[in-house]
Amino acid sequence: MSTCVYDKTDKGREEIATRKYQIPARMRTVLVLIDGKRPLDWLLSNVAGLGMTQQNIDELLAQELICVVPGSVPAVAVAAPVVDSNPASARARAVARQAARLAAAPLAVPVDAIDDVIASSPAPALDPAEQFRQLYAFYNHNIKAAIGLRGVMLQLKVEKAVGVEEMRELRTPFLEAVIKAKGGEVAMAIRDELDVLLGGAPANDAVAMPAAGEPKRGALDFFNMSGGAVEY
Repeated sequence: MSTCVYDKTDKGREEIATRKYQIPARMRTVLVLIDGKRPLDWLLSNVAGLGMTQQNIDELLAQELICVVPGSVPAVAVAAPVVDSNPASARARAVARQAARLAAAPLAVPVDAIDDVIASSPAPALDPAEQFRQLYAFYNHNIKAAIGLRGVMLQLKVEKAVGVEEMRELRTPFLEAVIKAKGGEVAMAIRDELDVLLGGAPANDAVAMPAAGEPKRGALDFFNMSGGAVEY
């Protein structure tokens, strides 16, 4: 069992917000699910259905879109540099003392505090046309990736939408369909990205997320989604 936890880097958050680096759709889904909280085993089990493996996680790591959360893996002992106890010159002794001070000095700002600032920083306001374009791309990608053919009626509603407000109205039926297809944990990760694109979560959220570990609520009737997903 791996307790390793990954989180998005600044570059990864930029990709989620702007699609600047244009990574493949399935890799983007993996990136969305990486939240700095859930362990690697959970992540791999939830992306296995997309054909994603540890190799894809390693690719995101190599592209500096994600990083390992400090303390989530066992510490590896690192040998301290060997310093001559009696350097030959005063300059050498001064350099050795400075190196020792730098090695022992704590960070001026804790890593957790930096992460909190990044997480709480508001997303830049989008032009309505650009916001609509990003919502259109988001829905198209995630309906295919998370719901599949059962999301055909939602896909049609996306195609008919003519503004951001109509895209906002699709939030509830879309998330309910994702819960039924993939479960609450995946839906919560997708919900968080969607709310960023929408400019924030609604004051009264009509979508009830299931508790962790709760089974999926049922199958989807993709021929009858005018009022949201229907169980059968």
